[in-house]
Amino acid sequence: MQTGKIAGLATLLLAAVVSAGPMLAQSQADRHVVSLGELNKDTARPAETRRANEAEIRQLFATVDGQKALKSANVDYAKIDRAVSSMSDEDVARISSRARELNRDFAGGNLTDHDLLVILIVVLIVVILIVVLR
Repeated sequence: MQTGKIAGLATLLLAAVVSAGPMLAQSQADRHVVSLGELNKDTARPAETRRANEAEIRQLFATVDGQKALKSANVDYAKIDRAVSSMSDEDVARISSRARELNRDFAGGNLTDHDLLVILIVVLIVVILIVVLR
């Protein structure tokens, strides 16, 4: 009788262990290394970077000196605005880097004729990209 109870208890214990194994494995599989919120943030980061880069370029051409450069190149601001939206991420990043430098120079009062020439060159690059992208 005693061995029957032990055998029954052993069978019950074995059944509990066998059925708990998949539950433990499932529980560990549900734990992710990266949370869904972090994945969403990482996914949104390139779009946020592009928006910030586009804003830098638009801000450069919205300044008085930027408007002067556009006027001397006979280019309408609306054309630049449309072109910025249609450029590749790499082009936007490259031009916005230069625009950031020029905006810092504007803020610091360090704008020279050379800087105006650079703005004009950036305008021409954007215009060329407009023509190429059409």
